[in-house]
Amino acid sequence: MKSDFVFTSESVTRGHPDKLCDQISDAIVDHFLEQDPYSRVIAECAVSTSILFVAARFASDAVVDFPNVARRVISAIGYTQGDFNARTCSVLTSLQELPVDEHCCFDEMKLDEEGIEHIAARNQVNVFGFACNQTSVLMPLPIWLAHKLARQVGSVRKQRLLPYLAPEAKTNVGIEYRSRKPHRIHSITITASQEQEGKPNLDRLRRDLLEAVVQTAFADEPVRPDNTTEIFINPEGASIHGGPSVHSGLTGRKNAIDTYGEYSRHSGAALSGKDPLRIDRIGAYVARYAAKNIVAAGLAEECEVQLSYSIARSGPDSIQVETFGTGKLADEDIASLLKTHFDFRLAGVMKHFELRYLPARYKGGFYQKLATYGQVGRADMDLPWERTDRVELLKDAVSSKVRKRKNVTVEKGETQAGGLAVS
Repeated sequence: MKSDFVFTSESVTRGHPDKLCDQISDAIVDHFLEQDPYSRVIAECAVSTSILFVAARFASDAVVDFPNVARRVISAIGYTQGDFNARTCSVLTSLQELPVDEHCCFDEMKLDEEGIEHIAARNQVNVFGFACNQTSVLMPLPIWLAHKLARQVGSVRKQRLLPYLAPEAKTNVGIEYRSRKPHRIHSITITASQEQEGKPNLDRLRRDLLEAVVQTAFADEPVRPDNTTEIFINPEGASIHGGPSVHSGLTGRKNAIDTYGEYSRHSGAALSGKDPLRIDRIGAYVARYAAKNIVAAGLAEECEVQLSYSIARSGPDSIQVETFGTGKLADEDIASLLKTHFDFRLAGVMKHFELRYLPARYKGGFYQKLATYGQVGRADMDLPWERTDRVELLKDAVSSKVRKRKNVTVEKGETQAGGLAVS
């Protein structure tokens, strides 16, 4: 395990074609669940120059106008003119209405333990959750900063502070680590698209982004760029228009951005476009929840939780923990704590996080908001899997184990002493 290294993570704005597809897919999920929380829906998108393709399978009482949902998302992102825009792009759909599945017709909020145990996963997947003490939200610093820069680019565009920016931009942040702890900012890269060539010129664009994005984003960060930090802004020159008119996009192609920026492992399964019955989506959330509570409880400085699910089983076949040498307990002991104090079963996760009902509570869409700037580690949303409400429970469990071990040690000592006295 390396202790000194440089690690980079990237993020993108809402206008990136892959993220455009993720947002449309999750907007469709929101529309179904807001009307009918028992909806089953899988929605995937592909986008190119002037065409959006939406494929969806669903079983629901909800009525969803797929092209209208897609065009509203495209418009809100900022694609209102040019070769790809919300008004003139072609929206093709392939829709399949699924038969009612009695297995999925349940209200998890009313299930007892036996009922939860009878609800089995319909997918097989390995999911991962991670947390570390590098940031206040217990996320790796590279992806946290990359998201912050991308969000700031989107903000200055939306507020018309830099009105010439197009919707798509990419960011990348490199962090130099010493003893596995962030030491300094190694590099920053921003590639931002503009609506028109030469307006502004490249020098002006670079100055504007340095001041309005980089300096602003790092103003309240404890680790900031220094004199040797390499900062690249549009290093390959001007990027005109960007978005689907330049390159295509697909749902589920930015899993690293959705999770930990590849600082930790992540599943190959897409997160966006799936209802809460999909364990390959919500399993990633509960794995993050477990890892974050372990780190927040002070039981490790870094923690990766792996959950392995199989079809027809209610919970994971395996729960593995890796603390990279930072754990206060053995990894096996932490895994044992998780098995005892967390419910990783499909219906248990749905019930604890109330995942079917979140779209109706969040105006403007819940899952759609998750589709950009990370589905974990969000400080701007009250995500149930980001809560650290198991910290005291974990601390008490550890304290109880320690007391029991001490009592056993004392009892053994007294027995041995008594034996010596008798002889």
